[in-house]
Amino acid sequence: MESQKLEQTLDKMRRDWDERARENARFYVNTERTDWTDQDFYASGERTFAEEILTDLTNICQGKDPRQMRVLEIGCGAGRVTRALSKYFGEVHAVDVSGEMVALATEAVKPFPGAHAYQNNGMDLSVIPVADFDFAFSTIVFQHIPSREVIYNYVAEVSRLLRPGALFKFQVQGDPTLQTEVDDTWLGVPFSDEQAVEMAEKCGFEPRYRHGAGQQYFWLWFFKR
Repeated sequence: MESQKLEQTLDKMRRDWDERARENARFYVNTERTDWTDQDFYASGERTFAEEILTDLTNICQGKDPRQMRVLEIGCGAGRVTRALSKYFGEVHAVDVSGEMVALATEAVKPFPGAHAYQNNGMDLSVIPVADFDFAFSTIVFQHIPSREVIYNYVAEVSRLLRPGALFKFQVQGDPTLQTEVDDTWLGVPFSDEQAVEMAEKCGFEPRYRHGAGQQYFWLWFFKR
C-alpha cells in the first residue's frame, strides 16, 4: 500500500473510532447492548477473560507466575478486557488508535497501578516504552481493520516486543463472504487459514494452533520463534 493511501486509512480508522467512542463507546466495543452500566460492562470483560485466558493458562503462562508477567493488549477500546487482564497479571500495556477510547480505558484501569493505556498510530507499537512481554492478546480488533498491511505490521511489532517462546493469541476476520468495501473500518479484511500461516511465518511466529477458519471469529495462537 502506498504511503499516502496508508496514512489515509490510518486516519480514517482513528476518526471513525473516535466518533464511535463519542456516540456510544461501550456499545461499539461490545454490541450485545446499548445501555451498559459500569458493572455489566466490566463483567462482560471478565467473561471474555474467563473464556479466552483462564481456559488457556498453560499456553499463556508457560509456568510463570501471572503476577510476574508483562502483558500486551492490542485494541483496548474502553478498557473492558484491559481491566480484567490487570486484575490477574502484574503489568499490562494496552494500545488503541482512538484517543477517546484510550481516555476511557485509562479511567477503567485506575485501580491497577501496573496497567497503562496508550494511543498509538493504528499500525505500530512505538509508543510502548518497554519490551520482553510474556504474552500478547487481542480480541474483536483485527476484524475491524480494512488493511492486510496494517495487520501484518501489528503482528510483526508484537513479535518484536515478545520474548522468545511467548504467545500472541488473537482473532481475525475469517469469513470471506463478509468482506465489504475498501476502507470499511467496521468489517475488515478476511484471512484464510493459508494466509494466517503465511503471516505467522513472515512475522517470526510459529502458528501452532488455529480455530475457526472460514468463520467471522478466527482465533490464532502464534508463538514467537
